[in-house]
Amino acid sequence: VEAALTGLTCVDVGAPAEGRHVRIRQGGMEIFGAERPRLQSAWSETSYRMQRLRDNPDCADAEFAAIEHESPGLSCNLGFDPDDDIAAPLISAGSRPRIAVLREQGVNGQIEMAAAFDRAGFEAVDVHMSDLLHGAADLMDFPALVACGGFSYGDVLGGGGGWAKSILYHDAIREQFARFFASDRLALGVCNGCQMMTALKDLIPDAEDWPRFVRNRSEQFEGRTVMLQVNEVASPWLAGMAGSVLPVAVAHGEGRAEFSSRDHARRFWGRSAAQLCFQYVDGDHQATESYPANPNGAERGLAGVTAADGRVLVMMPHPERVFRAVQNAWQDPRWGEDGPWLRLFRNARLALR
Repeated sequence: VEAALTGLTCVDVGAPAEGRHVRIRQGGMEIFGAERPRLQSAWSETSYRMQRLRDNPDCADAEFAAIEHESPGLSCNLGFDPDDDIAAPLISAGSRPRIAVLREQGVNGQIEMAAAFDRAGFEAVDVHMSDLLHGAADLMDFPALVACGGFSYGDVLGGGGGWAKSILYHDAIREQFARFFASDRLALGVCNGCQMMTALKDLIPDAEDWPRFVRNRSEQFEGRTVMLQVNEVASPWLAGMAGSVLPVAVAHGEGRAEFSSRDHARRFWGRSAAQLCFQYVDGDHQATESYPANPNGAERGLAGVTAADGRVLVMMPHPERVFRAVQNAWQDPRWGEDGPWLRLFRNARLALR
């Protein structure tokens, strides 16, 4: 470092301190002092007032008010070891089941999704919807599929709406998806893929009370890191992960869960609540509807659901973007190469042994 700074004068101007107080000293005397929230609020006020005019004012107020509170920030609470490669024996045996990495016009998350499944021991196969339409591929040739994130058809029919309609209004493709979901196979939908698959709920066993995903309460695209709690649900995707809290990336404009009727909501929160696999949590690891810990305003922090005995899982956040530790905006210093979200992909590999 000294060699790189040759010819420059370096002055030690300060260091982090415990507590909320910021102090500036000169000659051993304090010449300025203030609480950190007061200074941060003054710095952020102009942006806050612009945000209040542009976005949902309640969300702007909530984010600005949060400056005053001492949040613990991002953290994790894992019930498993991220370095435990439960798929390693299967990979060593040379067995790599094929997974259809499904995409449509406007989808852009297929490469990182393929990388995550490859790391977990799958052979990722690029399958465009046109391949299904033209008969170049058949979903029944795959033991698993994943519908990726992005902006299919520019979201002009709502998030995932155009993609879903290209399936629902084509008899042969609709039947192909229905047979896949009814069979003993795994399916994952992430972000745009989640939006699309919830629109296919009539084809998925036990998904009749699923919500759809609509415009964020903030009225803006949300790209940030949040925390998710993994609930105790019966799903091969989540084996050994129940009770864990993990940071994860979100990137969506339409991620707020909305039920089509009060009856659907009542049934979901009653009979079907066991399908609620992920919830957004705050810095104290409590399920929350507060912005920005809950980036879209979903009721009770709903971030993902399951169906078909847990074989089908859909979620708005992006686990494929943070399957390596270095991809995370925050990481526990105890993590090695693998991020904790890789466990979800490895669970799928183990389920297909």
